[in-house]
Amino acid sequence: MKTVFSVSLGSSEYDYDLETEFLGQSFRIIRVGTDGDLSRAEAVLDSVHEQADAIGLSMVHDHYEVGRERLEHPDTARLEAVVPDKPVTTGAGLRGILQEWAVRHTQSELGHFFDNARVLFVNGQAGYRIARALAEHTDNLFFADPYIDFGVPRLLTSLNQLETYTALTAPLMFRPAAVRTVEALLRTPVYRLGERLVRGSLEKAVAEAHVIVGALGDLEHFGQKELDGKTVITSRVTEASLDWLRSRRVAMVVDYSPWLAGRPVGVNVMEAMISAALARTPEQLGPDDYLDVIQTLGLEPRILYPEGYRRVNRFAFVIHPLSQQYLTRTPPLDWIASVSSPKVMNLVEKAVAYTPPFIYSKVSGIRSPTGDEAEGWLITVGGTPREIMAHGPEFTYARLLQAAKLAKKLGAQIMGLGAFTKVVGDAGITVAKRAPLPITTGNSYSASGALWAAHEAMKKIGRVHVGANGKAAGKAMVVGATGAIGSVCARLLAKAVDEIYLAAPEPAKLLALKESIEQETPGAIVHLAGSADRDLGQMDMIVTATSGAGKRVLDISRVKPGCVITDVARPLDIPAEDVAKRPDVLVIESGEIQLPGDVRMKDIGLPRGIAYACLAETIVLALEARFENFTLGRNIEWEKVREIYKLGLRHGMKLAAISGVNGVFTEEDFERVRTLAASNEHQAEGSSTPA
Repeated sequence: MKTVFSVSLGSSEYDYDLETEFLGQSFRIIRVGTDGDLSRAEAVLDSVHEQADAIGLSMVHDHYEVGRERLEHPDTARLEAVVPDKPVTTGAGLRGILQEWAVRHTQSELGHFFDNARVLFVNGQAGYRIARALAEHTDNLFFADPYIDFGVPRLLTSLNQLETYTALTAPLMFRPAAVRTVEALLRTPVYRLGERLVRGSLEKAVAEAHVIVGALGDLEHFGQKELDGKTVITSRVTEASLDWLRSRRVAMVVDYSPWLAGRPVGVNVMEAMISAALARTPEQLGPDDYLDVIQTLGLEPRILYPEGYRRVNRFAFVIHPLSQQYLTRTPPLDWIASVSSPKVMNLVEKAVAYTPPFIYSKVSGIRSPTGDEAEGWLITVGGTPREIMAHGPEFTYARLLQAAKLAKKLGAQIMGLGAFTKVVGDAGITVAKRAPLPITTGNSYSASGALWAAHEAMKKIGRVHVGANGKAAGKAMVVGATGAIGSVCARLLAKAVDEIYLAAPEPAKLLALKESIEQETPGAIVHLAGSADRDLGQMDMIVTATSGAGKRVLDISRVKPGCVITDVARPLDIPAEDVAKRPDVLVIESGEIQLPGDVRMKDIGLPRGIAYACLAETIVLALEARFENFTLGRNIEWEKVREIYKLGLRHGMKLAAISGVNGVFTEEDFERVRTLAASNEHQAEGSSTPA
């Protein structure tokens, strides 16, 4: 039987003595904790020298390799010198492999998990291998070494900075005389006075991180406020430590330590056992030795969820003031507006268009029934629609790319474009090519939400009933049916309404669209027309989806009472003054979405927890971990409209509100339309009766 000792500077409370089989050989493993006493650890090493086949050193520093620097820690070297003729290891060789594998395994298993994450390393020198692996997926790496080493509230923000810092501080940190000097400095009253400031600054860094890399002991000063929703990469996670992490609402833990005989084993112990089993010193072990052991034992990093499955993904969404009136709601512009003339406010509106993007609101509390969560940021660019349209596309592209850089720095994994930012130029294509993260305009869910809202509105008004086949027993028209959005709406409506009328000035395209719909939806009744005029008065529902901004696409005075019109064009096809002429008709601009969970964000002009469909699309993609360019350009694919609708249902999205040009419709609005429609229809019938 071979004997391995683990001599630890940690607590003796966790000592054990066990026997096990390892690589076909019998082993006895004995742990001896020395409660932080280096001299006692030397005495223990001397006493077990004769019995040990190999020795692992625990709770001591590795001899780190950071960039070109190899750092030999004096305390570790001092302990190694006690037993020069025995294999002694801190486990550095195996630890580096297991750490890097933990990152690659998690990224492979969970898909895009570390993409653009903000990662905080409590000890960057110890986690250098992890940092190099994570650098393949994110630039947002932060290292707290200056805090830990010198009490300096300054984060290192790249691998290059960590390597430079290590080269500069190694002479101080890894020479006995310098170590004593630093320890004396850390005991001075001046340092103690600044300790609270440093801790507060470090707590902020932890709170802003998405992933934290460090030993569990490094996290003991942090509470739920800092750790809620975080992922922790660490080692030796026991049930007790899992309970502690659960109490802090940590979302996920990646444990890279090996397990043996149903318990976590220190990497130093495992490497000492490999050394003893193969009769080689740790320095003689090579990649093949480690690979053989890892595969033979079936070692694998553990992905643990302290509270049950919980994954937090991140998004950003670009908003902008929809009018000059929106600017007056923001301090100090509200004060300026109260004392300024319209001419001055026009100048303010122009000036604000040039301001850099800024965070309007953090969004949190979005939780899908699947256990997936999303958090994000609403980022404001300053231009009103008038200013956006007054400049060339490059003006808005530049501001959107600034917003994308900010979103990446915050850790967002996808960014959505809202309101007029998604219709400028080529509708997101150029921005997606230049941006450092995936982009979506949200137009797929906007189209889906608008039709969803129209279907619900028809039921609320109650002038069309749903037949046994599940379709509305009425007639629907799509104006601009051959366009990208129009053709999508036509395909979807053919599945929801008995008869559909397609209007567009492109006969050949109309014929092809009809043929396609009849193949996709057998039994669909499809009528074609070059314009909306001929059949307008028969329609129970109309969708306008043209690209003719500024052109009148239909005469609303000819629409029958109680008709539901859905305007999915951007800019809108039907101006507000036309809508006002027909209070007996419901003109829908969009369908708003109820987000799942206890959503927290600043006011965006909607009730709490409700979002515009384009924002909801970005959130659905984040919940689904679909970090890709989803909806771009003006050629919206109806398959994506259908897909985002289904994904929304999967994640608990619901139709929450139906909006028009004047905001969300209330039950009183629906009742008014019902009453006026019935009255006007009755009057029309009376006037047509012969005297």
